[in-house]
Amino acid sequence: MMGYYVLIGAIMLVSWYVSSALKKKFKKYSKQHLQNGMSGAEIARQMLSDNGIYDVKVISTPGQLTDHYDPRKKTVNLSEAVYNQRNAAAAAVAAHEVGHAVQHAKAYSWLEMRSQLVPIVQVASTYSQWVIFGGLILYGMVSVGVGQMVLLAGIIMFGLGTLFSFVTLPVEYDASNRALAWLKNHNIVTPNEYKDSEDALKWAARTYVVAAVGSLATLLYFIMIYLGRD
Repeated sequence: MMGYYVLIGAIMLVSWYVSSALKKKFKKYSKQHLQNGMSGAEIARQMLSDNGIYDVKVISTPGQLTDHYDPRKKTVNLSEAVYNQRNAAAAAVAAHEVGHAVQHAKAYSWLEMRSQLVPIVQVASTYSQWVIFGGLILYGMVSVGVGQMVLLAGIIMFGLGTLFSFVTLPVEYDASNRALAWLKNHNIVTPNEYKDSEDALKWAARTYVVAAVGSLATLLYFIMIYLGRD
């Protein structure tokens, strides 16, 4: 039990560090204006065009860190700052999100797998911990057998969320690789701007790694409880 809390504490500390570093990186790179003067929206549209994708729209979405690609509506959704700004951070984020659109157009297997998991995981992640806690209560107060069954159901639901977090990793890294390759090969950014964009995307990817590891650690803890190990 104590080992689990130490592990989770360490993961939370690493998560805080990565998140803090990411914010600092983006704040720094947001001050470095691109020499080509292109906005995030213009970069996104250019990358779509260069990849022969003409049925995806680039739109502005409210908020910060709300950038995403919607495969159902075929829209690259860029936060207001990324959509309008003309700096290395905006270039990196815009190209990364278009990277997902390129994955969709090319039927990238990991993206297809993640898309299939989305509706299942949305339900599972909402109720998994409630089911797990319910199983623990039943285990201690009503029936060991019933409690174990409910607990196992909750663990399976939580496991789907953990699986989703790991399937997300190759999707995110591949989108960043596509983005960086395009930025470099099409001379969208200078060598120094490329380094900044690369660094920003690396730190963004690390947030997904930490989340996946944290989810796995929690899943293993619940499994140990189910197996009757403290």
